[in-house]
Amino acid sequence: MMEFVLFLGLLFALGGLAVASNPSPYYGVVGLVVAAIAGGGWLVSLGFSFVSLMLVMVYLGGMLVVFVYSVSLAADPYPETWTDWGVVGYGFGMGLVVMVGLVVSGVFGLLTDVGTVNGAGLLSVRVDFSGAAVLYSEGAGFLLIGGWGLLLTLFVVLE
Repeated sequence: MMEFVLFLGLLFALGGLAVASNPSPYYGVVGLVVAAIAGGGWLVSLGFSFVSLMLVMVYLGGMLVVFVYSVSLAADPYPETWTDWGVVGYGFGMGLVVMVGLVVSGVFGLLTDVGTVNGAGLLSVRVDFSGAAVLYSEGAGFLLIGGWGLLLTLFVVLE
């Protein structure tokens, strides 16, 4: 199981690198889909099934809508691919910076089993089962601020 979780983490990092290496939107969306699905699988392996479902449905759905708009606006007859030297160099440099950051911060020494979100002691309910209830009860202020921010973003984009 540990190898599968590390494989999902690697896919997540490679998907993010594929999006950040700034190829054409046609190829960048592939990295977005890989990163979202790998991140969702990673969260499921930790026990966060509700959060994983929200990630795949909301985040990936919203980003694919943005992808359709960007493709319709940037009709590029010769899109830049991942095999172009500029994209390969940018991706290699970004991967090198991430690896140096992980080594310096000591993250590789923290790869131990810390458990999942299952209840412990007298608590017999998994923490993930109360995700929607906690989101709407304790996170109502953050939801209102996020909704207001999205509305403001809509007006800025339409301006």
